Order: sequence, then C-alpha cells, then structure tokens
Amino acid sequence: MTDADIPIQRGTDNVFADLGFPDADSHLLKAQLVARLAAILKDLGLTQVEAARRMGVSQPDISRLLRGQFRDVSVERLLRMMVKVGCAVDIVVHPTPGGPPAAPIPVA
Repeated sequence: MTDADIPIQRGTDNVFADLGFPDADSHLLKAQLVARLAAILKDLGLTQVEAARRMGVSQPDISRLLRGQFRDVSVERLLRMMVKVGCAVDIVVHPTPGGPPAAPIPVA
C-alpha cells in the first residue's frame, strides 16, 4: 500500500469531536487553557512546585495537568489558576449578527 492508497478524511477544528469524545467542546477549551497555562508558567520561569504554591494546588496536580490529564478539572478551576499566576481573564460572549453588542465579563 502506498501513501496514495491511504484514505484521508479532513477533520474539524476539534480533534476531540473528531475522535468521538463526549463533551468535545469542553475538552477542547480545557486543552487550550492548559496549553496557555503551560506557556505562562514557562514564561514566568516557575517550577511546578512554585506554580502549585501560587495556585493553591499540589505539585502532582500541576504535573497531571501538564501531562494532559485534565478531564476532572473544571474550566472555572483552570481560569482561577491563571488568575493566581497573574493573568487577567475576561470572558467575551459574541452575539450573532444583529444581536446586542458583546461585553467582556472579568473573572478577576
């Protein structure tokens, strides 16, 4: 079999939906938040122990997050962790065309 013989199916922007995960949108959001949190921790030069102290969680919790084990972690908890390391978090709800204007909702 050559590469030309392998069928290719274009996926969506959500790999979790493509793989049939329940709550795929939530998984994607959490994955994006964890990736951003990992980049922030790297930029700040924090060790897992230092990051855990700042965020009020254990080092093993941080380790699990950074290894992609975040199924049982809520979006709210991830946002609060980001705030505790100095991020400003705003939630913006975009209206449909012709709807009311969007306004950010500050988390902290």
